[in-house]
Amino acid sequence: MSTDMGTGVKAGVKAGVSKRIVRTLVAASVVAGIGCASGCAGGDDKDKKAARTSAAAKQAGESKEKAEGDAGSKDGAKAPAKDSSAAPDTDEPLTRARLKKAALVTGDVKGYKVEGAGSADLQGASSPAGPAKCQPVADMFLFTTDPVSRTSLSRGVTAKDETNASVTTLALLSYGSDEADDVLAGLRKATGECTEYRYVGYKYSGVKALADPKLGDGSVAFRLVASIEGAEVPAAYTVVRDGSTLVAFSSMNMLDTDEVEVPVELVEAQLAKLKRTTA
Repeated sequence: MSTDMGTGVKAGVKAGVSKRIVRTLVAASVVAGIGCASGCAGGDDKDKKAARTSAAAKQAGESKEKAEGDAGSKDGAKAPAKDSSAAPDTDEPLTRARLKKAALVTGDVKGYKVEGAGSADLQGASSPAGPAKCQPVADMFLFTTDPVSRTSLSRGVTAKDETNASVTTLALLSYGSDEADDVLAGLRKATGECTEYRYVGYKYSGVKALADPKLGDGSVAFRLVASIEGAEVPAAYTVVRDGSTLVAFSSMNMLDTDEVEVPVELVEAQLAKLKRTTA
């Protein structure tokens, strides 16, 4: 191997390692921020009420899911079986079990690895943002909303190409009739009015609405830069409504700040799988 070739290989390996480190830093920075969002703001009565509301909504969804499972194991004489050929009620909130079935997994999109919730499970109780007009944008950073989703789940997605420093998170949020549309409308309005804000002690700037992706039953895309634990973290978001469900993606990249974007192939694949599994 020539000296020049050896130098090139070493440089390539070094670049790959650096980007893996950046991936870790992005994830660690965001998790640290979210941890503070949950812990530092926990003393406020409004936050506690929001947390209770979110917990109650999730519990209701999980209880409904369990009840559906129990009903299936009991004697069918007590309740007539549903006609499997009947069209589903698009306004009915999806249970967590149905969201789990609809969520992307590794192998669904070539070149990407999908991991379970864990540290990628960013949903938490809402806290006040300043100014208030930025509240929907601030909430979406944590994948929480007003009204809160009935149930939800999230997944972490990374490119198998180790030179790609992006960290992507997807969330599936289930709502009651018209609630998902209201959430999307509020987010669309906020991205057009908000430019920067503070949220649980952290600063977020450069909020900018992007062109409507024109996906699903309605969609919103925007960017911002989060200042978390001394790191500047550019982030891009795409949020799409499909019936009573919101499909939300965030993508963060500390190296390619001008190019940070949500991979469209992930969004399209998730929408298609959601359609297939809930039809």
